Amino acid sequence: MLTIGILCSGGLGLDTLSKVAKNHAVQFILTDKNSTGIIDFAIQNNIPFYAGNPRKGKGFSFIKNFKTDVIASINYLFLIEEDIINHSNLLTFNIHGSLLPKYRGRTPHVWAIINGETKAGVTGHIIDVGCDTGKIIHQIEIPININDTGAIMLEKYAQEYYPLVNKVLNDAATNRLNLIEQNELEATYFGKRTPEDGEIDWNWNKEYIRNWVRAQANPYPGAFTFYKNQKVIIDKISISESIITEKQANGEIIQIEPHVIIKTKNGAVQLDTIRTESCTFTLGKTLGNENRK
Repeated sequence: MLTIGILCSGGLGLDTLSKVAKNHAVQFILTDKNSTGIIDFAIQNNIPFYAGNPRKGKGFSFIKNFKTDVIASINYLFLIEEDIINHSNLLTFNIHGSLLPKYRGRTPHVWAIINGETKAGVTGHIIDVGCDTGKIIHQIEIPININDTGAIMLEKYAQEYYPLVNKVLNDAATNRLNLIEQNELEATYFGKRTPEDGEIDWNWNKEYIRNWVRAQANPYPGAFTFYKNQKVIIDKISISESIITEKQANGEIIQIEPHVIIKTKNGAVQLDTIRTESCTFTLGKTLGNENRK
């Protein structure tokens, strides 16, 4: 049986960790301080753990006395340094939520929805000193349906993470790893997102705005706009067939009954679900950040 160290964060990390621990000997866990479910799991199962940023030797100091065959990074918040990368006897690998080399970086499933992709996926790859640049071990393609949100995509990912991890572990145990170089010509990178990044620009195309909204819909922080200086969080919109005119401004409220319709660059969208309460729209007013100069 392989000895394994797990680096993981969040609900997806906990779900995969709990499944791995049923079939493999988990020696240690590295996580972040906010992943309380993972911390509780480690305590309940008597697995040594370190919660916090592992860089500058902190993580390595914790794991250096463990003789570990494989280190697996699963939805882990932190980049790791060479001391941890090189500590495993057989393999140090990561599960990344895209079809590498496309969508390297953070929250790739959200960016894929925003960009109108029809498929995403998960990739098991070697960890090297770059960001998601290591050789590919296995990939699983996952479709993005027209109404999928970021949260729905994570649910799909949760069904595939453990099978992918298990497949990599089995290959490592039987010395059958087949490593494939990433094609740098196809590589794309997208950075970290924060809740403040969710503001809608009504000068965008209606299709892009729709994708922007669904990618960040509840339970995510949500896409938002402003109306009379009030922040309005929008969880669902649909494309409207309403007729627009050149006199109307992008972001203008062109209909309020039976649905609120907003003019965009190339058409209009209908506001279907708004998280913000007590918001009464007025025909002819314009959505947007009134304090931005």
